[in-house]
Amino acid sequence: MLPPGRVRDIMVGEMTGADEVVLAADRVLVVSRMPVVVRNRTIGYVATFRDRTELESLLRELDSARSVSEALRAQAHDFSNRLHTIAGLVELGRYEEAVQLTTESSSVSQELTESLLERVGDPVLGALLLGKSAVAAERGVQFRLSPDSRLDGDAGHPRDLITVVGNLIDNALDAVASSPNGGPRWVEVSIRQDDGDVVITVHDSGPGISGENSERIFSEGFTTKVAAPGARRGLGLALVKQVSARRGGQVTVVNQGGAVFTVRLPMGHKPAPAEARA
Repeated sequence: MLPPGRVRDIMVGEMTGADEVVLAADRVLVVSRMPVVVRNRTIGYVATFRDRTELESLLRELDSARSVSEALRAQAHDFSNRLHTIAGLVELGRYEEAVQLTTESSSVSQELTESLLERVGDPVLGALLLGKSAVAAERGVQFRLSPDSRLDGDAGHPRDLITVVGNLIDNALDAVASSPNGGPRWVEVSIRQDDGDVVITVHDSGPGISGENSERIFSEGFTTKVAAPGARRGLGLALVKQVSARRGGQVTVVNQGGAVFTVRLPMGHKPAPAEARA
């Protein structure tokens, strides 16, 4: 009755533990399987399922807002230091250096903002990209918007785009920040329309994906990162694959000087039935 996967593994006892997070069709479930013991003998098991799809979505939005808030705090601190430096240069009569430092401080962020306003028509997606660029700057990672990026008109449900783009960028930032490579650290994002599809590509300068993990990384619960106490890992890429399947699209990953994730989402495709996605 159940297809291969984490839900089936929990039900048959191949996976143990309470409050396991699993994906079932387009729902995020918390599953627990507990033994029924009578007179010191296990006579069966009781499994409970709790739907936390909306809660998980809200938690991820909260995490995103928190990370942006921390990035803005760091930027405010950095700008304060720059203003003090500029004020000192003015007091010393070094006006040219003060003007040069002022121009350098605003040119990069202004260029990215103008590029987003021109190339990404969706204001929600543009705000997400600006927030992620602030997070990248705080972590010492260069954030780039690919020159071929262009998104005009309605691209489908904005929450789907936020889920895909946000999780792919977060995954790329984690890969680059933890990479032992000594070269430049950068993440490049491309969002464009192609033959009625929205094509999202996220390329990073991290170590890439090993061959044995190229398929497992999209399974819920699988992660190569160390989770903080109380944090859940292994859901981001699984949610990306879930959205792709629901929209009738696909997600692929290749290594090309780092990992390159590409998601193709049909713009006018109706969601597939739940039984087809399971």
